[in-house]
Amino acid sequence: MKRSGCLFPLSSIALTGRLLPAVCALALATPAHAVCDDPSTFFGGICKTLADTWNEGKDDLMVPFHTHHLRYAYSRERISRLVENTWGLGYGRTRYDSRGNSDSLYAMGFRDSHGDFEPIIGYAHRWNVGDVDAVHAGLGYTVFITARSDTAHYLPIPGILPVASLNYRRNGINMTYVPGGKAHGNILFFWANIGL
Repeated sequence: MKRSGCLFPLSSIALTGRLLPAVCALALATPAHAVCDDPSTFFGGICKTLADTWNEGKDDLMVPFHTHHLRYAYSRERISRLVENTWGLGYGRTRYDSRGNSDSLYAMGFRDSHGDFEPIIGYAHRWNVGDVDAVHAGLGYTVFITARSDTAHYLPIPGILPVASLNYRRNGINMTYVPGGKAHGNILFFWANIGL
């Protein structure tokens, strides 16, 4: 079949199926410094941010404690069957930059809305206003991987969500909003961070 001046025989699909794993293996075998050496590139900048956050950041104890299901999206009967005290525990490292913004790497585990264990690992960036040595607030985003018992029995799920925080020094309350539809999503998830 000819499209836009290029030939796409069916055998190329089979060839791609064999080459893709080989390309992925080659990429994984490439030394990390080959990607991280140039912070002016897209991936180099990401790599530098993550490395700086881990190496220069300070330890955080993270305590997930509440999931609020927005009442307009759930029936009263459904709310009564959901777990909203989603206690858990986590560890993170947070670094403030010269502008007072913060980057965090974290891992947490907590009870999901069905009372089952949910792990999450991720990165968060917040643009902060206020004095980082006193009261400050932040807005930003988190990029993460999680897994849930009700989604293909803990198949990893990547995501990106907004994050807001209110902090005093290195301690604070954080929140994210999980969008959704009727009787799914539409939740506010809260956790505390305690600077160690």
